[in-house]
Amino acid sequence: MPAISMKVNGQAVCGEVEGRTLLVEFIREKIGLTGTHVGCDTSQCGACVVLVNGKAVKSCTALAVAHDGAEVITVEGLAADGKLHPMQEAFKDNHGLQCGFCTPGMVIASIDMVNRLGKNLSEETIRHELEGNICRCTGYHNIVAAVKAGAANM
Repeated sequence: MPAISMKVNGQAVCGEVEGRTLLVEFIREKIGLTGTHVGCDTSQCGACVVLVNGKAVKSCTALAVAHDGAEVITVEGLAADGKLHPMQEAFKDNHGLQCGFCTPGMVIASIDMVNRLGKNLSEETIRHELEGNICRCTGYHNIVAAVKAGAANM
């Protein structure tokens, strides 16, 4: 089995994986970070989104071996010094979550969106950019409000 190493949330991690091991499996099962969720296994729901070298990646269809040497940020790595990331805070303050299953992927995808497109995002842009992330609870109104607020504070 190949050995891989990467930085996850700033910590060096390594492990042996089968060539078919998905990045989400490595994160959840080998490292024990369970905030990244598996919702669909087909890249449709976005619950598995993580930042890889600063870009959003759906980890349920990404091979772990393909990310050897990468820097990965999961939802657990966003808070700093006991304070939530501004996007996490905005989701909390704007009730942009309900059951919470999609929230890690929504938050990470939203951070990526702001990093790529800037802070001044229209509702239309936010909705378009989040098309690859499915929420079955909130109806998206509060999620859009949360992304606008989080973007303003990033």
